[in-house]
Amino acid sequence: MTETLARQRCWAHAQREAVSRCPECRRFYCRECVTEHDGRLLCVQCLSARTAAPTAPAGTRWLLWAAAAVVGLAVAFVWFYTVGYVLQQAPPAWSRGVDE
Repeated sequence: MTETLARQRCWAHAQREAVSRCPECRRFYCRECVTEHDGRLLCVQCLSARTAAPTAPAGTRWLLWAAAAVVGLAVAFVWFYTVGYVLQQAPPAWSRGVDE
């Protein structure tokens, strides 16, 4: 049995007629309970759930990866530079393993 929109009541306000059905949760809502987002009418709960965990836009993800790569290269450079400097300061007899 299919229920028509004309017979539905708002899920949050039982005394009001429903004007829309949320495509996410499939519940019926009155005009005050729905908001347009991306060309669709969503209820407040679904809209807040959709916008609650913002992620980096796809266009800026490469920037995060590039920054991580630059930081990784900088850390590797500092590490190898420090090891080379310490080895350069060591006495020559130490590298041959012979005490003179």
